Amino acid sequence: MNRSQRILPVYTGDVSGACSALFELGGMVVIHDPSGCNSTYNTHDETRWYDHNSMIFISALMERDAILGNDNKLVDDVVDAALELKPRFIAICNSPIPFISGTDFPALCKIIERRTNIPCLYVRTNGMHDYTVGAGRALAEVAHRFVLPTKPREQVANILGATPLDFCEPGAVDRLRAFVGDAGFELLSCWAMGSTLDELMRSGEAAVNLVVSSVGIPVARLLRERFGTPYVVGVPIDGFAVPLADVLTRAAKTGECLLPTRDARVQGEATCYVVGEPVAATSRAAALEIAAGEPVRAVCAVESAFDLLGPIDVRADGEEEVEQALTNASTVYADKLYAPVCPASARLMPLPHLAFSGRQALAR
Repeated sequence: MNRSQRILPVYTGDVSGACSALFELGGMVVIHDPSGCNSTYNTHDETRWYDHNSMIFISALMERDAILGNDNKLVDDVVDAALELKPRFIAICNSPIPFISGTDFPALCKIIERRTNIPCLYVRTNGMHDYTVGAGRALAEVAHRFVLPTKPREQVANILGATPLDFCEPGAVDRLRAFVGDAGFELLSCWAMGSTLDELMRSGEAAVNLVVSSVGIPVARLLRERFGTPYVVGVPIDGFAVPLADVLTRAAKTGECLLPTRDARVQGEATCYVVGEPVAATSRAAALEIAAGEPVRAVCAVESAFDLLGPIDVRADGEEEVEQALTNASTVYADKLYAPVCPASARLMPLPHLAFSGRQALAR
């Protein structure tokens, strides 16, 4: 079976990605799916439940509802819950079942919004894509609906694409915030950890956006289109932070969108490989290249990778392509669960990734 997973786990799904992106924004997220499935989408890949709750619910879809198209039950339940809880917004996500049956979610969102006077967003998911797609679409919907028209201010920046799925280490987002400050910018908002919806609404004031994962690319492009805001792609990993800060400053002055993780890399044959999410993997590859002066190849198995990879990097679709891409590797930086597809002679440098290995990433 082509592209089936025999050994490796799959990455977190798009529904979970959407829930993660919206977790802290004060909205009510409703996943149209059978009762009991909430933990599947939220518990295994969400670290913030230990600190506080979020209004994420399952619609308790029944077989009869799915077959007969009983949309009134979904609408009534969402309206009743929203009028009681009074969220800042409502977001509806769909699972594979209503996707296959063709539920008209945009129409349902209009009905719910009209009955509640609360903004209702449809985040198009179906359980068949990875987390980068779902989280990216969720944040783009928030940006499209809530970011206010305004004029940019100098030396102001946003961070785009921060979720625990990619930044699960304690203090990881705090370090991103500190980096922006050290680079000489006032941090306006962090999409979407540690910032309120009100802060995100002011994102158009930024002079530049720092995209720290592929999840942030849809928002970056939308803000570029609406406000002309340039964006820079990269994670300030040790060894790459100073060059990234220089690029961030240059983008704010020139208005250019810059991808140093793709365009400023060393070319040639590589024996050192980094496996993971494209922005994180290419940023680490850039840091390793600065330290060693030799090319490093990024291997990415998520869907939102195509425009972010350099000429020597690889977009792998499934474990067979990952295994084939690593054939000549002598050193591999990757989550430990990639070990079975690494060459026996290669040295594995562990990089825990919550979106890939779930809770096991937190235990290492």
